[in-house]
Amino acid sequence: MTMNHFKKTAALAACLLAFGAVQLGCSSSDSDGAKDPSKVSGPKTESGEVVDPEAAKLYAEGLAEMDRLDKTPNGWTEATCSATAKKFLDAASAQGGFFGSAVYNAGASYHRCNNFAEARKHYKEVLDKNEKFHRARVQLARFDLAESNETASDKAMAEFQRAIQDSDFQNVEALVELARLQMRRNNNASDSDGANDFERAKKNLQRALAVDDAFMPAFNLLALYYLERAKQNAGQKGGKSARGSEKQKVDTQAIDLALLVASQGIRKNPNYASIHNTAGLIFVQSGDLNNAVRRFGTARQLDPSFFEANMNFAAVNMLFRGFGKAEEAYRAALKQKPNDYDAHLGLALALRGQIDTAPDGDKKLAEAEALINKAKTLDANRPEAYFNHAILTQEYKAKSGGDSLKALEEAIGHFNDFVKRAQGKTEFNETVDDVTAVPTEKDENCMGAKAKGKKGCKRGRIFDLKDEIAFAKESAAEQKKLAEEAKTRAAIEEAQGGAETPPE
Repeated sequence: MTMNHFKKTAALAACLLAFGAVQLGCSSSDSDGAKDPSKVSGPKTESGEVVDPEAAKLYAEGLAEMDRLDKTPNGWTEATCSATAKKFLDAASAQGGFFGSAVYNAGASYHRCNNFAEARKHYKEVLDKNEKFHRARVQLARFDLAESNETASDKAMAEFQRAIQDSDFQNVEALVELARLQMRRNNNASDSDGANDFERAKKNLQRALAVDDAFMPAFNLLALYYLERAKQNAGQKGGKSARGSEKQKVDTQAIDLALLVASQGIRKNPNYASIHNTAGLIFVQSGDLNNAVRRFGTARQLDPSFFEANMNFAAVNMLFRGFGKAEEAYRAALKQKPNDYDAHLGLALALRGQIDTAPDGDKKLAEAEALINKAKTLDANRPEAYFNHAILTQEYKAKSGGDSLKALEEAIGHFNDFVKRAQGKTEFNETVDDVTAVPTEKDENCMGAKAKGKKGCKRGRIFDLKDEIAFAKESAAEQKKLAEEAKTRAAIEEAQGGAETPPE
């Protein structure tokens, strides 16, 4: 089963803006008449106006409330988002003129509780009135990218680059987001900023850390950068999830760099869940599964709603046959993403592993099949659910006391459905061969250890199932014949009044 999961490294929540974060020269006036702004001390708006005392008070209260709620578990609710946003909007009203930082932070307040419509409205208002307000540009670009299911990456990259330029390379969020998309695109074209996308991504991450050496998303993505480098140098395809595969050859130097960066990040901020998840991925790649599962567990404890950490924790526990822990983690993941294909399939596998030993094995069998069927409805073209449905049907449903021959025929149907959807997908070639292989050698040529790897002796799953069905039918026919003979003998004995048959 392919599980391609990974925590996106750029921070979702919008950053706070302090007074004077963005300044554009423009004068203001008060009751004493016009004043030269160069001679006025104190915070100013983006247009250079001195902030009204009442506006400054409300704005400071809003910032303090944001900080408090950020530090309070479950502090952000629909009510607190609205109340905090109102503080900033009241500050903007008290100012009179355009107070972009206040309007932006009203959007950021709504953003905290995933009220994207209100957040977008306020971010857009800011950017419409000041096209150089780079923080608002970054948030809107994130929204657009997410709504496109990350397909509109070229447009997003252009927006992040514009934000970086407008901020004089000071917007760390834009730098990290751009680096993330550059790593994903992995373009080998050279330009003035680097030989390829990976080199450009590294440069942007270093720029972000030069601006803010405690910016955890930059630490996190830099660690992932070295992890991906290790895979590339070892000739592996990219991937950012705990796949649960056997230990593979890796570039140990790049892995050591990845682990070093992750360790530095953990020291900087041990409460940042994503860096623990990334450390877990690095340990998986190096084959240290004990440390991997510990790191994924820490990430889950720090953030119980961390979908990728739940998925990775479950995947590694499956390797240890820790089906109960895997089940709990997959269920937690499904609470976060009820329509995730891999979470449905993972939970089905965790339940399947418990069928033989659990007192409610029949119930787990039924739920596992229901989860697999749900996965099929979520993406009918992915092959994995059909393969796992075939295994579940063959190994468990056929032995659950029902019509075993019918179940075996169903298993063949599921395997055929798998093959149909896996054709042309190179990652499934080996499994397709395992399902469809038909032996070409005679049985006597396939005896002994030397014949084990002989291609002509390989028996695919469908071939074995057909053999099993044929044998079962022959056995059933033989049993029927014996039963009929016994019935005939009993009838004869009854006709003879129970007398013994004389010897011949």
